Amino acid sequence: MLQPGPIGIFDSGYGGLTILEKIRSLMPQYDYIYLGDNARTPYGTRSFDVVYEYTRQSVEKLFEMGSPLVILACNTASAKALKTIQLNDLPAWNPEKRVLGVIRPTVEAIGRITKTRHVGILGTTGTIQSRSYPIEIEKEAPDIIVSEVACPMWVPLVENLEHNSDGADYFVKKYLSELMEKGSDIDTIVLACTHYPLLLPKIKQFSPEGINIISQGGIVAASLQDYLTRHTEKEELITKNGSCRFFTTESVERFTNSAAIFLEREIEVQRIYL
Repeated sequence: MLQPGPIGIFDSGYGGLTILEKIRSLMPQYDYIYLGDNARTPYGTRSFDVVYEYTRQSVEKLFEMGSPLVILACNTASAKALKTIQLNDLPAWNPEKRVLGVIRPTVEAIGRITKTRHVGILGTTGTIQSRSYPIEIEKEAPDIIVSEVACPMWVPLVENLEHNSDGADYFVKKYLSELMEKGSDIDTIVLACTHYPLLLPKIKQFSPEGINIISQGGIVAASLQDYLTRHTEKEELITKNGSCRFFTTESVERFTNSAAIFLEREIEVQRIYL
């Protein structure tokens, strides 16, 4: 029998904090553990095999720390590792545990938002190369046209806290221009990386007027709430003390300083080894 424990939130770096904040805002009663694999970020340029192995190690660690449910708050991990973990690893670890991603909830929301039925996806190289969004959108809403652009410089800008700099303007305009060249009728842009919300002010500044910008935090939070409502047997396995612990595989000091930018408050962080 599974013992009750906290919800695990995993990301390759800091971006998952944008998901965590929305989830905690909607469901503050639960306990949470956040694990950032900062020592090995970014995942976006790594191969499928490497992303899978890193993600598997991190999920297994969160399970060892008592999480019965883990959210991959990382599009690259969701694209390259989620299905393999669900199909191959979970049955061996414990079939009662669950691992969920961020792509499926986002795809389900897209069809309700776009009017022109032409959407743009901005993501890491790994997420774009995986074609996860076009594949999932085809299943959900085959009439939607999908155009994608990889933004390899956006995560480094955010991770190095340069997202508000003048230098960020160039790369935000560059990738947005590349996307809009694929179709002037694009009316919805998905920020398919959890780091990208920190660039949202600049993205809005340089996007055509009237474009819908989809940031994933609220969507993933609402989807998780719905999942727990529908699966009461899983909800009962989540402890409810309103706590949150933070772990990083790299420098505690750097994580603390950077997390304060994402969360707008100070937190306590512990280093962990995978």
